[in-house]
Amino acid sequence: MAQGGGTGRQRRAFIGSFTAAGGPGIVTAAVDPDNGALTALGTVNGLPDPSYLALAPGGDTLYAVSETADGAVAAYRVTPDGPVPAGPRVSVGGSGPTHLSLFRGHVLTANYGSGSVTAVPVRPDGTLARAASGVLRHTGSGPHAPRQQGPHAHQVQPDPSGRWAVSVDLGTDSVRVCTLEDGAPAVHRETALRPGSGPRHLAFHPDGTRAYVVNELAPTVTVCRWNADQGALRPLTEVPVLPGAPAGDAYPSGVVVSSDGRFVWTATRGADVLTAFAVEGETLRPAGTVPCGGHWPRALTEAGGFLYAANERSGDVTWFAVDERTGLPRRAGAITVPAASCVVFG
Repeated sequence: MAQGGGTGRQRRAFIGSFTAAGGPGIVTAAVDPDNGALTALGTVNGLPDPSYLALAPGGDTLYAVSETADGAVAAYRVTPDGPVPAGPRVSVGGSGPTHLSLFRGHVLTANYGSGSVTAVPVRPDGTLARAASGVLRHTGSGPHAPRQQGPHAHQVQPDPSGRWAVSVDLGTDSVRVCTLEDGAPAVHRETALRPGSGPRHLAFHPDGTRAYVVNELAPTVTVCRWNADQGALRPLTEVPVLPGAPAGDAYPSGVVVSSDGRFVWTATRGADVLTAFAVEGETLRPAGTVPCGGHWPRALTEAGGFLYAANERSGDVTWFAVDERTGLPRRAGAITVPAASCVVFG
């Protein structure tokens, strides 16, 4: 399978899954650019619970967490025949890594179980160093028992400027703005969100001045002002993801901003819906909700003008066309992937 943005290369998607729940490992799929359809091509197994994936900018290397008690990260060389392991897995020195990203020559992982962020150096050829270069251990708790008895880092990603990495912690109701010091993650500033909200994931607006934090325990989206010069995140307002409905068994999982900055979408487990919002200055206007096409949408991704929901408990990935005027998703198709947990595109 060819990968990345080179001329004449066919686009591919990579789907993570929970092997402990019957998932096949990492699935490679072809992407139809006209209708967003996915066609499964092959599977690579051997890494337990590769629940989240990230591609190097050139698309030639794929990275995966192993969301296990003795958490790890692994690199794969992307070849025409599928991803091939590129060296041994590397311990992250933490448990339950749920997310990873690339930042300043390192892979960063957010370790939910241990409430920490780990940096692993990336060699010039894309392979991983044999050991992590640093671990940042979060501290704190929140009022929601038992989910917030301690820190639970759920996501870590660079900001649009590439100067900072932001770590979203469900257990401490906060977002930490970080940098690297001698290869180790270090806190520059910590921003507190509403107690008990349980922030899970964050997405930046393409103009680099706003960010949207989806809160798993609320369930809401917090709209924030982002200042890249200062590395400062400031909460502005909080918007329900299910307007007019009680929270009940509703647990938001993902948040995505459209490439043109006009819309924000969230996925909510339990309610099993996608919610569309219109961006109106420094707030969001609800535009409507639609079924996610399965059960327990763990992750939401936008690519090529289509939305993709990885539905963990129904074992499928559903894709949606998007109404250009309203932003409302419309189900267009699905493929079976047991215990699906994320989708990334190159």
